[in-house]
Amino acid sequence: MDLNQYLDIFLEESKEHLQTINNQLLELEKQPESTEIVNEIFRSAHTLKGMSATMGYEDLASLTHQMENVLDLIRNSKLSVSANLLDIIFRSVEYLEEMVISISQGGDGKKDVKDVVDLLVKIEKGEDYSPAESSHGKDAFEHMYDSYELTILQQSEEQGYFPYELTITLRQDCLLKAARVFMVFEVVEGIGEVIKSNPSVEMLEEEKFDHSFQITMVAKEDANSIEAKIMKVSELDQVKIIKLDTKSLSTSESESQTEIAVQEVLSAQKEAAPAVAHIQKEEKTAPSKGNAVSNKTIRVSIDRLDGLMNLFEELVIDRGRLEQISKDLNETELIETVERMSRISNDLQNIILNMRMVPIETVFNRFPRMVRQLARDLGKKVDIDIIGAETELDRTVMDEIGDPLVHLLRNAIDHGIETPKVRNEKGKPEEGKITLKAYHSGNHVFIEIMDNGAGISRVRVLNKAISKGVISQQDAERLSDQEVYQLILSSGFSTAEVISDISGRGVGLDVVKNTIESLGGRITIDSEEGVGTTFSIQLPLTLSIISVLLTEIEKEKYAIPLSSIIETAIIKKDEILTAHNQEVIDFRGKIVPVIRLDKVFQVEKEAKNQPDLYSLVLVKKGEKIAALVVDSFIGQQEVVLKALGHYLNSTFAISGATILGDGQVALIVDCNALIK
Repeated sequence: MDLNQYLDIFLEESKEHLQTINNQLLELEKQPESTEIVNEIFRSAHTLKGMSATMGYEDLASLTHQMENVLDLIRNSKLSVSANLLDIIFRSVEYLEEMVISISQGGDGKKDVKDVVDLLVKIEKGEDYSPAESSHGKDAFEHMYDSYELTILQQSEEQGYFPYELTITLRQDCLLKAARVFMVFEVVEGIGEVIKSNPSVEMLEEEKFDHSFQITMVAKEDANSIEAKIMKVSELDQVKIIKLDTKSLSTSESESQTEIAVQEVLSAQKEAAPAVAHIQKEEKTAPSKGNAVSNKTIRVSIDRLDGLMNLFEELVIDRGRLEQISKDLNETELIETVERMSRISNDLQNIILNMRMVPIETVFNRFPRMVRQLARDLGKKVDIDIIGAETELDRTVMDEIGDPLVHLLRNAIDHGIETPKVRNEKGKPEEGKITLKAYHSGNHVFIEIMDNGAGISRVRVLNKAISKGVISQQDAERLSDQEVYQLILSSGFSTAEVISDISGRGVGLDVVKNTIESLGGRITIDSEEGVGTTFSIQLPLTLSIISVLLTEIEKEKYAIPLSSIIETAIIKKDEILTAHNQEVIDFRGKIVPVIRLDKVFQVEKEAKNQPDLYSLVLVKKGEKIAALVVDSFIGQQEVVLKALGHYLNSTFAISGATILGDGQVALIVDCNALIK
């Protein structure tokens, strides 16, 4: 019997059950006495075991069986739930996720799980087990980097930095270990950037380590030079430096699994399986007890939906062409027919776009477990509250938003939320709170990450910005609070007094900003020192079909996305002034730079006198505004965004192209690239 025909169903249902187990384990941690939650976990584990055995994945079935034995003891009140026990079960689930990923990538699903199986057997037999064994151990440090850390390492390497892993050993007679650690970090920060440390910075400060610790860093100096500088710190025994191969590093299993799941998920229902789309149709049935409604659902692969979307995009182009022809011919019957076809195609467009919409919970589901683990690593108490998980977003946008949210959450936990001791001193509850909220507004989705932590210090941000030469002292005095907070999104900017192994305010936040802006979105920051910080992300609902303002420069057409436009204006020639070799205008009391698109895109203009009036399009990027000069406005239109392809993907200030109704090609302007 060929079981391959059932492989897709097996993978879909396995991921569903693993997600259920993850969610219920987090609930069990909050309600350790709840038998109902344990039964729910047991049912999912039991089903997963049966499916794995049927498909011939023995390692998967064996580990699930052993985990099931421990769960059975819990639900029969023969074993009590503890933090260490949950750590081991979570680790088992990580291994299960890794095996399922292996199968989905064409592997055999085999993995050496002896370490966790031995622990589960000890628990089942009632034997003592060491809590230390339930963690990944120090040896795993060399190979365990999550997606955030890998991104930083890989991007640094692309920019000419070398990634190193340092093992620093203190002398046995070292008295003030924390002081030596501080001095080592001070030297390392002078050489490059710290990405990670093991143990965590908090544990190092409290001297909760033996005599050695590890640091992952990026620098432009060679290993010998780094070793020589660090060894100048007294009471060090040795410094061992290894240059990392970022291509061979693996991410932590939990985040890797979720990222793959996010790329594969397309669903219109809460319980929908990853890698499928649910097209939902409601039919009213004969009333028996009240008005009964039956939901009929079919599963459609993502590839088919992508194909349907591509065909519809071609239809939108032809619709524009027909509308142009009907206007030119001015035939009443043709105009009426085209108008009716336009209405129908608009309805069809809405249906297809809704089919591509994914509940944002497919991304949000990964965060409770991640927050739990980070909080435990940092010795903090953090509760995460998720609001609006049912909010839907286009799959193409969803694929890109996961990593930026991870960056922001890590920063909130590490630098936003204080330790229980500090919170007590400030009169706050020991447990910090992070709220992750999503909601629709117009044609955009807003995602907010709010924490009730320490907030951002305006003074510290400005001092750091001035010391790094990002802004001058004179400019700093004129900045609003919002503009000051935006500075932490600058490349490599950090206000952290001690670089943490989790994050630094700014380390990686420029990546967040660039990713969000590449999606046509924007990020704003609001903060109150001592009260908390809110990061607000605005994203378009879809990237495929966008509304633009068509403009013309000589004979060339340029489309400017409406989401970036504040307004249009026509001004006189003498209203354009010059300041510091930059053309500017006075826009309602604010000095706004003028950008001539004909010069940016090197459009050859006929030799003629300068016009007395200029057509301007005022565009925004965050809090910044610029005025784009064009020859004329054509009008608003919905267009299909087409990528320029591999060879033209680095074209400055052009995000794509579209085919207009008359067959001409219009380039779509990337306003974010134009505004500095």
